[in-house]
Amino acid sequence: MANREALRELQTRLASRLQAARSEGVSAAWLAVSAGGENYLFPLVQSGEIFPLANIQAVPYSRPWFMGVMNLRGGLFGVVDLASFLGDGTLRARTEQSLAESSVVTFNVALDINCALMVDGLAGLRKADAFTSAYAPAAGSPSCFGNRFADLNGVHWQEINLRALAQTPEFLSISA
Repeated sequence: MANREALRELQTRLASRLQAARSEGVSAAWLAVSAGGENYLFPLVQSGEIFPLANIQAVPYSRPWFMGVMNLRGGLFGVVDLASFLGDGTLRARTEQSLAESSVVTFNVALDINCALMVDGLAGLRKADAFTSAYAPAAGSPSCFGNRFADLNGVHWQEINLRALAQTPEFLSISA
């Protein structure tokens, strides 16, 4: 129970910092998340709100990575398991505990897509000066992959262009 409260507090703090960053000018460039053991960076200008994962309604005859739909602030949003989508396309088995610790990050309203990405964890906001080096994506990487960064601790982070992701045919085709 304490973990859930701590997670909600983190989500609340991140949401307020995200809103402050948008209104005060961009001091942070990315929202850092983890999914499937990988680290990802979502550009703040393309990221929307953060919500706890709850009450997903399954959609029959959809791809395994499409978890279903959620009601978020009165709107219906499709929920995509980011790790499964970027991986082999199959839904990974998760414990009830790991699902309780998961969050969904919506796309920015300006992208005009009612979709949220399920991530395993939130790692906060990152500025460009948090990274020591940047590399171009590897050949054969998905078209939505931006630069790959290494932070001060040597941890690698893959930037995901959410606008490009939202426009890929594979992402838009949820039917099995």
